[in-house]
Formats: sequence, C-alpha cells, structure tokens
Amino acid sequence: MTIKLAIVGRPNVGKSTLFNRLAGKKLAIVDDLPGVTRDRREAAGRLGDLDLTLIDTAGFEDVNDASLEARMRAQTEAAIADADVVLLLVDARVGVTPLDRSFAALLRRADKPVILAANKAEGRAGEAGVNEAYELGLGEPVPLSAEHGEGMGELYAAIVAAGPADDEAQAARGARPISLAIVGRPNAGKSTLVNALIGQDRLLVGPEAGITRDAIAIDWEWRGQAYRLVDTAGMRKKAKVQAKLERMSVSESLHAIRFADVCVLVMDAAEAFEKQDLAIADLVVREGRALVFVLAKWDKIADPRAHFEEMKLVARESLPQARGAPIVTVAALSGVGLDRLMKAVGEAHADWTARVKTKDLNDWLYATIARHPPPAVRGKRIKPRYLTQIKARPPTFVLISSRAEEMPESYKRYLMNGLREAFGLHAAPIRLIVKASKNPFVEKE
Repeated sequence: MTIKLAIVGRPNVGKSTLFNRLAGKKLAIVDDLPGVTRDRREAAGRLGDLDLTLIDTAGFEDVNDASLEARMRAQTEAAIADADVVLLLVDARVGVTPLDRSFAALLRRADKPVILAANKAEGRAGEAGVNEAYELGLGEPVPLSAEHGEGMGELYAAIVAAGPADDEAQAARGARPISLAIVGRPNAGKSTLVNALIGQDRLLVGPEAGITRDAIAIDWEWRGQAYRLVDTAGMRKKAKVQAKLERMSVSESLHAIRFADVCVLVMDAAEAFEKQDLAIADLVVREGRALVFVLAKWDKIADPRAHFEEMKLVARESLPQARGAPIVTVAALSGVGLDRLMKAVGEAHADWTARVKTKDLNDWLYATIARHPPPAVRGKRIKPRYLTQIKARPPTFVLISSRAEEMPESYKRYLMNGLREAFGLHAAPIRLIVKASKNPFVEKE
C-alpha cells in the first residue's frame, strides 16, 4: 500500500531537503533563500519498507489576496486535501514562530492525520526548539535532520502509526516481525552467527574480512516469534573507508541500524569493546534502538570467567549511555549461547516497547525528589511537578518542572538511571524531556 505524504511548513524549514532524501535523489531545488519552491511537486519515495507518494509544497504564507504568495498558499491547501498524511515541518534551531502557529491551527481544522517534525535538530542546538514544538498541539514532535539523515527511524514509526487504517494494513502491521540488525566490525563473526541462528549456510563466511557487502535481510521464526534478520557489512573507522564500494556497504549498514528494533553488536571476544565497537554502540543508542552485546568466538577464550568480568567492567566504564545493555557469550560454530542470545533479544525488545502508567511514574517521582531533591540554582529551587510517558520505541518521558532550562544534566541522568532501576528498563535507551510549566502570571505578548 502506498501512502500519500504531503510535506508542509513555512518557508525555509527544509521541506525540499526532506523531499529529496525520501525520494532518494535530488529532485527539488534546495537553497538558503526562502521561497525557492513555488509549485507542488510529486515523486515516488520510500522509507524503510513503506512506499510513499511525496508531495513537496511551497512555504506557507498567511495571506489571502490575489498575490503570488496567496496562490502558492492555495496550492499547499490543495496538497493537504489530497494527502493521506500531512507532515508539518518546523525549524528546531529557530523555534516556533507565529507562522508555525497559524499553520498548526489550519491543520487542526483539517480532517487529516498530522505528523509534527522538528528539522535541523542535530546536536544540542535544536533541543529547545524540539521542546517548544509541543505547544503547537499536534502531539509529540519527531526530531530529525533531513540534511544528515538523522531521525528517519522515528519518522518511519510516526508515518506507520498515522497512515491509513484499513483492515489489510492493520493486519500487516500486527504481523510485523521484529527487525533484528546484526552489526559490528569486519570479521567479527556476524554472518557465522546468522547462519547458526537460522540453521543453514545461508550467508557466505570465511577468514577474509569484508565478505559481506550488502545488508542481507532474512525472514525467520524463533519459537513462534517472527523476526527479520539483517546481516550487515563490517563497519570500520571512517578514515579507513576509502573505496566507493565499501562506503556504499557502510551506508547500507547505517540504514539497517536506523530501521531496526534491536541491534546485536557482534564483537570478537578476544578484541571486544575497541574504539570502533564503542562508536557503533553509541550510534545505536543515539538512533534509539535496543542494544545487545555479543562476545563471539567465546570457545577460544582461555579464562572465560575472568574475561567476562573484565568485559562487563569495560562496558560499564566505556559506555555509560548503554548502561544495562545485556552482554551474551556465543560460540556460533558449535551453537553454544544461541538460546541466551535470543532470550536477551526478546527482553531488550520488551524494554524498548514498554509503557509505564502515569500514576506509577508520579508515585516514583515524588518519592525520588523527596529523597534527593534537585539542587538549587542561584538560590532558587527547581520543582519537578509531573512525569508522563509520551511514547515507546524507545521509552520517552516528559517531566514538567519549574525552571526546566536550568535543571543540571547530572540530575537528569540521576532521574533516567532511577527510571531504569525502578521500572526494569535496562536493555533499551530511554529519553527524558524536561519542559517548563506555563506561568499564568506572565503576560501574553
């Protein structure tokens, strides 16, 4: 089924850049000058396994006269009427503008599913704009970077949730297998592990590094649960990737990570947690995927008990952002550890999709701040008031607090670690967004 997606927003928020990325080629002219796009443009696009008909629109101007801008606005309104899903793009670095608010009001009146996306959200510069976008009343904003391809997995999930809900589509979604990406450095044993899991020599293996070049997807079932295994090419340090073919292979691996539910990071047990392993693990966490570490070729380790304890310590000290990700030992050629691996994958997926009741969250919050309140900043207390979960995949929480922008990062980490421990969310990354409560005594501009 093809979903017709209209990309709308005020001028110069990156609509054409996102259009080109989803279309897979440069079709629309992109420039820093506002108002480059004037006519509606349509093209076929794809995101993960979703087929899309994309509609790029002119920047929305709040005018209703006979001018060129008014005629461009009419074209945008026609695109909204024609679409299955409307994607409203705002600029996370600029924040919410009056024109964004006008556009949001128009879309709330339209009888269409709307996805709110905050573009240019890469790095810390866009965080405030992403949080500010909640005030538009269109649900949770999807942070992304159309230019750099970040946030495409979250956008995929939002489109699936908002897309047409006919019976056939719902049935297909209900039967969707768990997407399991097998990632790691070259020659770590990824393809050997996949062959051991599916019980056949499906993938070419050998002592040579770099045999796998494409991301190979295999549909497979483990004890009644459907999986889509994706074996990926080995990922080396960026400086060592010279050949065009290898760059394309690594690009496919990155794509597999962004659209996976769970990523299994395979490492040679004798050389585990080297710098490139840490970089891959950090990428998985930043993309919001559940993570499982695999120490492969475990049968070659002379002192397994001592080595395992050492690896746990290295993981804890080197990857605090992946705290709680399970570590599994495997000897794929002899089939040892496969049950433990798939149990860890199932638990990681359960954590990644977990939802916690708002009452339980706030009972925990009040007990936590009573035991360890936030520090005072410039002599004034920060007062957390309310905590709720706004989404799963990965679990994402919003904390309403006074003076939210001044809450120290150390206290946010304290709350996130407490959430993990209290609700058993060990194997998946979690997100905590701190938002200010509205002050009723501040006069409206």
